[in-house]
Formats: sequence, structure tokens, C-alpha cells
Amino acid sequence: MCVGILWEVINLGTRLAAGKIQFIPLGGLGEIGKNMAAVVHGNDIILIDAGLAFPEEDMPGIDIVLPDITYLLDNRDRVRGIFLTHGHEDHIGALPYVLRQLNVPVYGARLTLGMVDLKLQEHQMVLHPDSRAVEPGEVVRVGSFSVELFRVNHSIPDATGLIIKNPVGTIVHTGDFKFDHTPVDGRVADFHRLAEVGREGVLLLLADSTNAERPGYTPSERTVGKTFDRVMETAEGRVIVASFASQVHRIRQVVEAAVRHHRRVAVVGRSMENVVQKAIELGYLEFPAGTWMDVEEIKKLPANQIVIVTTGSQGEPMSALTRMSTADHRKVTIIPGDTVIISATAIPGNEKYVSRTVDNLYRLGAHVVYGAAANIHVSGHACQEELKLMLNLVRPKFFIPVHGEYRHLVHHAQLARDVGIDPAHVLIGENGTVFEFTKDSGAIVGTVAAGKVLVDGMGVGDVGNIVLRDRKQLSNDGILIVVVGMDAQSGLLVSGPDIVSRGFVYVRESEALLDEARQRVKVALNQLEGNNLSEWSSIKAAVRETLGRFLWERTKRRPMILPIIMEV
Repeated sequence: MCVGILWEVINLGTRLAAGKIQFIPLGGLGEIGKNMAAVVHGNDIILIDAGLAFPEEDMPGIDIVLPDITYLLDNRDRVRGIFLTHGHEDHIGALPYVLRQLNVPVYGARLTLGMVDLKLQEHQMVLHPDSRAVEPGEVVRVGSFSVELFRVNHSIPDATGLIIKNPVGTIVHTGDFKFDHTPVDGRVADFHRLAEVGREGVLLLLADSTNAERPGYTPSERTVGKTFDRVMETAEGRVIVASFASQVHRIRQVVEAAVRHHRRVAVVGRSMENVVQKAIELGYLEFPAGTWMDVEEIKKLPANQIVIVTTGSQGEPMSALTRMSTADHRKVTIIPGDTVIISATAIPGNEKYVSRTVDNLYRLGAHVVYGAAANIHVSGHACQEELKLMLNLVRPKFFIPVHGEYRHLVHHAQLARDVGIDPAHVLIGENGTVFEFTKDSGAIVGTVAAGKVLVDGMGVGDVGNIVLRDRKQLSNDGILIVVVGMDAQSGLLVSGPDIVSRGFVYVRESEALLDEARQRVKVALNQLEGNNLSEWSSIKAAVRETLGRFLWERTKRRPMILPIIMEV
């Protein structure tokens, strides 16, 4: 473990010594999302995933969060390719930003690259010409690595893990996974290949830790289909199902249930429409003849013959379901008798948005099916017994838990010890930790840069901690702009101070407070020695200090104070 140890930041720009291999997580450790990691051998680097994370509550105005790829840019000539485990945003969402700076081949299963294609189209980009779809069991050779994809189960088709062979030893990366014995598409995880590679000998296992706190097993995705059946059988009106656009198996079960109950299906929401079209194109989703209908047709059919599949399971403000719940959608209006299924668990931080959407749907007369007790969602991640099974199948010499907050990593590490892995060979790190291995040893040897790059609109990385601090202060207490006119020759106060309040107090209701604030500022300026324009920094500091102290005494609030000095 690296707890309590201050590791030296090292420069890894040179060829790695023979007989050594490194694993360097750049995202996904100590957090949910932003998954990205580098594997280094000799003069070669391959990347595993390139995901994004969504902003936390203390990141006002931020759209998405990307991994810091400074280390990769410093070693761009050594990067041979990017291997993707599956098509979720937290594993492919950063690709457009990464590929602008590292134009390297990308490899992944067919649907995964289909999802990447949709994403790159939005950014008017194309993949490197050597990029290609890879079937599970197929081996890709890049540099000194041979990489094989193996099938796992997850909440999206074509989820895979990676078997990374190299001269030092085999590395197995599970990707996001669970073991579903009755998957919707009938494609179970490749237990045989995992057991086989375990018998051959695995130097290092890197395994998904998201559900490491949860005992038992993750239920099969098919259990959700039974709920869809039950709801459609009893619903007297329309059935509206909100899900993640990438939940192709979930959408497939909605379609199958609709067919059984003689309903037609409309798809609403741009991202949902794009993913469904791509899944149909690649053969992962099928609408039997007469099942698909355009959203314009829903007005022509009886309510009990309609199913609508839409986005908005997280209560996103601009999503289709949220706009329906506020009567703001152009094509779909919620009517009494509708049954709305929210087929997802709220991501931490989104609970209030989901609750607001549910309340609004009830106000419009809909019946809403949501929450864990409704059996309308199952996790795509392995619980403790499945994690133990993975460990026992692979039997690695060394183990590093990945993909999860720090407590998840700790729980997963304990599971590894419980199944008999040498405690000294179980390593926990964080983003930027450099894990180094030989055939017989493994240790943490340093760190590389691995932080958060914030995206705000078109700006990538131009918002940092100082800007976030200012935004938080503005959101909490507002701003006061203090305008002062100074004589250019004498440096004396000739006009003002004028005070403009935004987000602090309403001027008409607080005239006495602001009048006194003006007098305090005027007194402070008159007391400055050598009160002239050459000491603007002193004048601004005096305004901030005087006004800040006065307002705290009177209001117990600390607005941002912005002095502006004008030459007259």
C-alpha cells in the first residue's frame, strides 16, 4: 500500500530497463469514472481505455472531467495504441480529447468502436487508419505486447477484458465486469479462457472494484426484463422507459416485452436514437417488422399500444424525460394514465434531479416505477463472490484493485487476501502511482502527473482551482463591484464610490447597508497616504479589506469584492 508514504515524482521519459514492466493508472483509482491506464515495457506504452468523469458538486459550470495525460504527451513517441474494454463514457469519453494530441490506433470490440465512431462524429474526427475492431479471442500485436480480448458480462454488449502478454509476464485486466449466467444475448463470460490463462501463469491481475463492498452476486440482466413484462401486462396506458442510451441489452428487453404485449416502440432523445441506430446497424439490436414507429405516430395509436424508450434516467436538465416532466418536450406530453419506468440507479450527486423529475411526473398524473425495490435496474459490476471467482480463476502472483473509490479498492484488496493471495503481493495505489514488476517482485517506485483536466464549453484545461474557488464564492455570496473615479493628475478621489450588487443583496431593499458601505470605502481611501494612481494595488487592497470586514460584521457573508479604478 502507498498509504502515508510520500513517493518521489519521477521522470519516466527513457526506455524501461529489460526485465521490468510498469502499470501506471492515470484515472479510475480512488474515483468512479475517468478510467485510463498505461502499461510500459521497454520503449513501448499501450493504453487501457480513455474515459471521462462527470463534474462533482464543487465544480460549478464544468461539463466533464478528463484525465491528465501530461505523462503520455511527454512520451508520445512511445505510445503504440489504445485498447478499449467497452463503450461506456467513463471508458471512451475522453478519446476525442486524447486523440487530438496522440494520434494512435484504437482497438476494441465491434460495438465499442461503433460507440467511438458516434462520439468522434460529434467532434468531426476520424480514427487512426490502423484502428480496427477486434473479436474476443483475437490477438493484436503492438510493439513488445500481444493483447487478446476476452468476453465478460456488463451492462453493455461487447464488454471485454484484456490479456496482455509481454516478455516479463502476463497481465490480465478485467475491464468492468460481472458474471451473468443468463445474459440477454446468450454470450456468457469466457470462464474457460480465464481458467486457461490462470493455469499458464499470470503475473498481475487488475480487476474492477466498483461493487467490492457488496456481498453475494449481482443479479442477471434478465430479471429486469421480467419487470418490463409485468408492467406492460398491467399498464392501461402508454409505457415510457427511461434508461442510459448505452444500455442496449435493456432496450432489447423493452422491445421484446413490447412485442409480447402487442405494443409498438418509439425512441426519443438524440443520444438514444443514435445508439439504437448504431446497434441495429451492427446487429446488436433488432426491431421485428411492425414494431418500430416514428415518434410522430404515437398520436395515431391507442395509448395501450405504445411504448416510448427515452433518455433522462438521471434527471439531466436537458434530457427528453426531464423535458416531458416539465411539459417542455415538443413531441411527447405526459398524460394521466402513463406509466414511466426509470430503469437506472441515480449516480451519486444526481439524486435530487431524479427526485425532481419523479415529482413532476406524478404532478402530471403519471404512475412512476423507480427505485431499488421496483426491480427495474441491476448493476453491471461484480459483487464480492464474483470478484473472488475472478481471483480464483486467474490466480495472479500480484494483484492491484482498480476502478473504484479508495474504500472499494481496500475492500477488494481484502478479498484478494481472503482467497489466498500473498498480502505482500496485494498493492493499492492512486492515480499517478507507478507500479513496477519483474518476474518475481512488485513495488511502487514513484508517481507521475495524474490530475483532473476540466472541460467548460469549448475550453479544455483553462479552468483550474482558482477559477473554481471564485465560482464557488460567487455562487455562495455573490459579488460587489466598487467603481471609484480618481483624478489622473492629483490622484484624488473625484467620484464614487459606486457599488453594484449581483447575487449579494437587492439594492432597493438594502439601500442603507450600501450607503454605509460607500461611506466606509470613502473614509478608507481618504486615509491612504500618498493617495495617487501609482498605487492602485494599495487602493484596491484597502477597498477589499474595509468593505469585506464591514459586510462580514453586518451580514456574516463574504461576497467577492471587485474594485474598479477609473482615471478621470
